Amino acid sequence: MSRPITIQNHPFRFLLYLEWILMGCAALIAFIPSPLQRFPTKFPELIICSFTVFGLMGLRLPTSNKFTKVIYTAIEIFLIIITTFFGGRAARLFPFLYVILVTRSCLIFQIQGRVIITFLSFVLFLLTLKRRFDRLPLTPAAQERFLFINFSFGVMFGLALLFVLLLMNTVLSERQSREELAIANKKLSQYALRIENHATLEERNRIAREIHDSLGHSLTALNLQLETALKLWQTNPEKAQTFLARAKELGSKSLQDVRQSVSAMRSHPLQEQSLEQAIAVLAENMHRATGVLPICEITLSRPIPPEISTPVYRIIQESFTNIYKHAQATEVKLELATNKDLKLIVQDNGKGFDLGQNTTGFGLQSMRDRTLALGGKFQIHSTPGSGCKIIVDIPLPR
Repeated sequence: MSRPITIQNHPFRFLLYLEWILMGCAALIAFIPSPLQRFPTKFPELIICSFTVFGLMGLRLPTSNKFTKVIYTAIEIFLIIITTFFGGRAARLFPFLYVILVTRSCLIFQIQGRVIITFLSFVLFLLTLKRRFDRLPLTPAAQERFLFINFSFGVMFGLALLFVLLLMNTVLSERQSREELAIANKKLSQYALRIENHATLEERNRIAREIHDSLGHSLTALNLQLETALKLWQTNPEKAQTFLARAKELGSKSLQDVRQSVSAMRSHPLQEQSLEQAIAVLAENMHRATGVLPICEITLSRPIPPEISTPVYRIIQESFTNIYKHAQATEVKLELATNKDLKLIVQDNGKGFDLGQNTTGFGLQSMRDRTLALGGKFQIHSTPGSGCKIIVDIPLPR
């Protein structure tokens, strides 16, 4: 339920100040007597009271209950009619009350109600003009001239009411659009934050699984090797040294797994280095881990934005990790080029796999999701015994 409009949350507070100034002037004219006035104010106290009530009603506008809106507007119209019939000189300012009525109706009603109130205000204005015209003792020539003046005044006032209606509709529509845009931006920020948190959680879960699967397995094997070496140290030292050497290899492998996991957890992997430098570090790490030095052919004819280079780095990192863990490859080739779009190819001569059985892994899904998030295309070609080829096409901003 929407809150009523008060002075604290009034969208156009200057309208309140303008209302008070106009009603104050009219009340002052009604209160100060003058022997030259043609239509004296009959009940100045009543007029002042009507103006006061009409002004105070502007401090709180109903916006929720339809019945309350109608009663509120009816009371406003009743107060204007009292001012018209008993206001004397103050009635000269009654057109401003209709303008105030129209502006308030724009804050209270929807477009249909606004049009009805505007039309009703114009009709009441014409009736008031007719009443004043009938009360004037005029000659036929003066009546014709005064009728023309009243007609012109009526047309001008009708156009003025229409202008106020259109202006208020435009201003309110623009204000509503700004509010909706602010709400949409807030929701979008919250959604982006949730997506970021979800992606961070997924990345942490992936790293936890990697540590459990690789590091946990290596440390378990390392512990078994050390236990066996301790048992054989007294009886068969040479064989114990063999187990110790194997334990050292497992320790080196575990250390490499830790380094890869820590590298994957870096929030800005490309900080203070270019994409080419980061790829060179990945290739060197793979060379130290497997003895295979990837062949990297990088041709960048245009700079790559950070919002694209970081996901591309992650895709290459995941590709090298999969090759290191599963492919048993002796040759790895990476091609990265930019023309109109970015094209990445990572190929190895490893044992390959069946696409129908191995496409649900987290690593492949992560690479595919990163590519699709950038509006690109992700392809993978592999069969058992014939290696694997990953092709990534990502559009670059023009």
